[in-house]
Amino acid sequence: MTALTGPRIVTPEGILADGHVRISGGAIAAVRPGRPAGDVETVNGAWIVPGFVDIHTHGGGGHTFTTGDPEQVRGAARFHLAHGTTTLLASLVTSPPDLMLAAAHAYAPLAAQGLIAGIHFEGPYLSHARCGAQNPAHLRPPSLEELARLLRAGDGAVRMMTIAPELPGALEAIRFLVAHGVVAAIGHTDATYEQTLAGIAAGASVGTHVFNGMRPPHQREPGPVFALLGSESVTCEFIADGVHLHDGTLAFATTVTGASRAVLITDAMSAAGMPDGVYDLGGQAVTVSRGVARLTDGGSIAGSTLTMDSALRRAVHAGVTIVDAVRMAATTPAAAIGRRDVGALEAGRRADLVVLDDDLRVLRVMRGGAWVT
Repeated sequence: MTALTGPRIVTPEGILADGHVRISGGAIAAVRPGRPAGDVETVNGAWIVPGFVDIHTHGGGGHTFTTGDPEQVRGAARFHLAHGTTTLLASLVTSPPDLMLAAAHAYAPLAAQGLIAGIHFEGPYLSHARCGAQNPAHLRPPSLEELARLLRAGDGAVRMMTIAPELPGALEAIRFLVAHGVVAAIGHTDATYEQTLAGIAAGASVGTHVFNGMRPPHQREPGPVFALLGSESVTCEFIADGVHLHDGTLAFATTVTGASRAVLITDAMSAAGMPDGVYDLGGQAVTVSRGVARLTDGGSIAGSTLTMDSALRRAVHAGVTIVDAVRMAATTPAAAIGRRDVGALEAGRRADLVVLDDDLRVLRVMRGGAWVT
């Protein structure tokens, strides 16, 4: 058993300015004020925060989750781990049925090993009008038969799927997912306010990158944005990169949801951490210029080059408190996918933590009680 002491510690209750985190057997044994007796490691830095939980990322560091290749998954997970993400879902984009089925089968052992927290299928049951960077050639109507095959192939690894609730059969698909323990998310949708509420009533509990890839709000046609922000049962994802959302939009939206319903995500693609250039996303060319990813053909925003530590900094810059920003980057996303064993610095959870400097940049990362950077 060891104890970490030094910088300020962000806990679910607030900031512990003079305290320690006691770790035993890869788990947090206690978070308490004061300097403990016994084996103590003094941590140099400004903050100790929980490891980040990214429930929506397509890759990073030149690696992608979208092809079904386990080696690519390992590379992307390593990249994001260096930026403080200790738990993540591997997000796939709309693809042909055989590729999605093969990816579910290939990634199931990685989820069982704990390398990833599971799979997020962003599609293929999405709106043609709001598909964004999703390949329209592979969009298709919801199919319970296909869902059943994917869940069998994933063997418990499929944790979330994004669906447009206005599609014929979408409500049945949402109910099917929820009944099988999979989080149903609403996104890439042209739904009305009422259609979105129907999806929520069917069991959808996450809004996929809210504002982006959905009908914009209007005072007479509030659409999905208002329905998602206003529903107490829904956790809303936000891409805090200053490109997908204006800082004022992020600040306003989080005042509506509160930190308990707001999640910072990266929506990162393989180009995260890489030079500008041309990359692939689900079979479509993406041009990255000055860190902004857009489809080469058409110019739609195509994911991001964001990392979770950068998203945390952006949220704080937008006016979110450090305590709330940490909750949005760790505690709330963990709860959204049913992971109560990670996402906060409190006794009983896995010892995942990140040491940050005064500028909220990553100095060290611990996962499962072992320093990895």
